[in-house]
Amino acid sequence: MSGLTDDDRDALVREGTSVPEMVAASTVGLSALLFALALTAHFELFTMTDAVAGVPMVTALGALLALLAGTILGFGVASRLEYLATEPQTDAGLVAATAFSGIWFVVGGLVGSQTFGLGFVGWLFTGLAAAGLAFAATVVPREDVGSTLPAGALALFAGLVFVTGTIGQDWSWTPNGLRATFFPRFVVPTVVMFCALVLGWSAAKAYGGFGARGRHVGAHVLIYLNASAIIAVLFGLVAFVVAKGVPGLFQGLTLGAGAGPETTIALFGFSHTIVWPVSWPFLMNGVSLLAEVDGVLPAIAGTVWLVVGAVLFAVPLGVGAAVFLSEYADEGRFTELVEIATNGLWSTPSIVYGLFGYAFLIPRFGGQKSLLSGMLTLGFMLLPLVVITGREAMLSVPDEYRDASAALGVTKWETIRSVVLPAALPGIVTGVILGVGRVAGETAPILLTMAGGTFLPGSQTVDVIGGFEFIASPPFVTNPELLQATSALPYQVYALVTAGVGGPLDNPDNFAWGLTLVLLAIVLAFYAIGIATRHYFRKKLYQ
Repeated sequence: MSGLTDDDRDALVREGTSVPEMVAASTVGLSALLFALALTAHFELFTMTDAVAGVPMVTALGALLALLAGTILGFGVASRLEYLATEPQTDAGLVAATAFSGIWFVVGGLVGSQTFGLGFVGWLFTGLAAAGLAFAATVVPREDVGSTLPAGALALFAGLVFVTGTIGQDWSWTPNGLRATFFPRFVVPTVVMFCALVLGWSAAKAYGGFGARGRHVGAHVLIYLNASAIIAVLFGLVAFVVAKGVPGLFQGLTLGAGAGPETTIALFGFSHTIVWPVSWPFLMNGVSLLAEVDGVLPAIAGTVWLVVGAVLFAVPLGVGAAVFLSEYADEGRFTELVEIATNGLWSTPSIVYGLFGYAFLIPRFGGQKSLLSGMLTLGFMLLPLVVITGREAMLSVPDEYRDASAALGVTKWETIRSVVLPAALPGIVTGVILGVGRVAGETAPILLTMAGGTFLPGSQTVDVIGGFEFIASPPFVTNPELLQATSALPYQVYALVTAGVGGPLDNPDNFAWGLTLVLLAIVLAFYAIGIATRHYFRKKLYQ
């Protein structure tokens, strides 16, 4: 085979793939492309008011839907007339019939109530009639017709609605009893995405020749499209925040020797002054009446110290509890009770933790909001997840490791310290990563336990390390910085948006978008540190 030319290989591919299979594969690809286009339309990379070669976007999408629908219907008819070599089963299956019945019930109900103006009884009748026809069209004929007729009819109906202008660029819909209005920029991409999923599934079944192989291929296409959509939404959300936040984030940025502010570091009687080579007002400043660009440095420092304090509080306690539950406590009602309690605590709404911190912690730390109260509150939120993941990670360590260590005469504690914990560390770190991702973006607990002013000058940036003071009487070490209120990025974003500061959110210079981007970057940085730590311990474990 290595001596074949490119023309020979192309000839073999053409011989091994029939024309109907190539058409079916192209239909699957076009359905995936249509799905991706509709998804990008939701993120407004293009709008329904745009045009393609002079054709309105809504009309173009409708025409493409109708074309694909005709292809799908053609596959079903050609297979039923045995023009194609397929192996369909007796029907498309109860799952497909139930799904199509539900889809057509909604479509029929909307047509009956909105197009013909029928009341509730008419809406119910048309919906049930459409659902019954869809069910019969799926289970009565063979699988080739049952898989293509309801799907093709759905896409063809949607395509004709768009092509004829029934739903056009200027269309809007305000359902009775709902205080909401739907516009094409949301309705059209949503309908197109759904129809593309159905068309892709049906085309994949046709590509597989229906039967068991066709169902397998169709299921894979659905899974891949949905998984791709989830990943695309995640990246789209990040890209959306980045695009909105970059204009405000880089205001006043200058580079060069001596361009930045001076910072004096004092520690144990020694001091050193640093002149930064970069001036980034948004990240280096607080809020000042004389500043050209307001910054968020106090909120950044507050967020970082909140997460660090929560981790330092929760991880040792959580890992210790996990060691006891997995290595020392006997399996029984006690461990079951602890498992139920920790799962319940992790599922508890954050506002409940905030109220706990407000009612229990604040009175014990001077009766006012403080950074320490916020740290402990978030630490209590993080603690259940550390216990859960730590215990599961230790239980997943094979018992052979413990038996081999015991056979060498090693004590139980030494086995736990040198064998179990190193093997469980990747799982423990994973739990901490997940927990940090949650607590770093919490607003309600911070609002109730720690939040100071929304706008703080740079001089009020919390300095936890420099705040330690040694005194002659107990407790010998104090830190006033921990007992004062400060700000944090989630709270500051909430306060800015609710106060309407910075204008509407569609304004690219809105201060809140820059804040949100910084918060996202900090959370992702914590994730990166956690992932790198997990990778390090995994690599060390398998060396």
